[in-house]
Amino acid sequence: MPRRESQVDDSIFLLTLADAYGMAAQPQQGLDQLAEAAKLVETTHERWTEAEIHRLRGRLLLSMHEHAAAEDSYRRALEVARRQSAKFWELRAARDLARLWCDQGKRTEARDLLSPIYGWFTEGLETRDLNEAKHLLADLAY
Repeated sequence: MPRRESQVDDSIFLLTLADAYGMAAQPQQGLDQLAEAAKLVETTHERWTEAEIHRLRGRLLLSMHEHAAAEDSYRRALEVARRQSAKFWELRAARDLARLWCDQGKRTEARDLLSPIYGWFTEGLETRDLNEAKHLLADLAY
C-alpha cells in the first residue's frame, strides 16, 4: 500500500493526542488513541512510531498504577527501537524504564541500562530528552 502523507500525520496526531490525554489525567482516553495509532501502524506498515506507541502506553499505564504492564510496554518499546536501530526512541524508552526502576529501588539496573545509551549521543545534548537522561543518571550516581 503506498504511503499517504496524511497517514503519517494521523500517526503523529494520535501520539500527540494520547500524550495530551495523559497530561490531562485521562489515561484511558490516551490508551484509546494509542490503540488507534497501533491499528494505523498495522494498516500502513509505517512502523517508525511503533516504539513510541509502546513507550507512551507505558507512561499512561504507570499513571494508572499498572507498574508491571508499564514495564512490559517500556521493554517492548526498547525491543522495537533496537530492532529498528532507532537510537532516539531507544533513549526515550530506556529513560522511562530507568526512572521506573529507580523508583522501585533498582538503581544499579537503571544506571546500567541508561548510561551506555546516553553515551551514544555526542550532539543535541541540550535537548529535553538528553537533559532528562543526564539528570536521571546524575541522581543514579548517588
